[in-house]
Amino acid sequence: MHTPQWLGAEGETIAVRYLVAQGWRIVERNYRYHRNEIDIIALDGEALCFIEVKTRASLDKGHPAESVTAKKRKEIIRAASGYLATRPDPWMTCRFDVIAIRALRLDERTILDYRIEHIKSAFMTSDDL
Repeated sequence: MHTPQWLGAEGETIAVRYLVAQGWRIVERNYRYHRNEIDIIALDGEALCFIEVKTRASLDKGHPAESVTAKKRKEIIRAASGYLATRPDPWMTCRFDVIAIRALRLDERTILDYRIEHIKSAFMTSDDL
C-alpha cells in the first residue's frame, strides 16, 4: 500500500517534469521556512511562482485542489514572504499556483497514469486576510 507521503513525493516529481517541459526553471523544491513548506518555487518567464502540489489516488475526499485550505494558503504565503526576504529583489512579480494531480493507475514504484491540472494564480495574498 502506498503512503500519502509517497504519493505526494511522486506527484511533486510529476509536477516538476511538467513545469520543465513547459519551459519553466525550477528554483527550489521543498523550501522550508520555519514550519511552513513550499513544494516548488519556479520561474515562469519573469514571474516567481510558489506552487503547491496536491496528489490524490481517488476523488473520495474531493478534488486535490480543494485541499488547499485557507490555513494552507496562509502557511504558503508565510513561507513565500520568508523566501522573498532572502532575495536581492524582494519586489519581483510573484504568483501562487496549485498543481492538482489525480493518480489513475499506480504500481509499486510509480504513478503510471494521471491527470494534471495547473491552476495559475490559484490564490492571492489578500484572499485570506
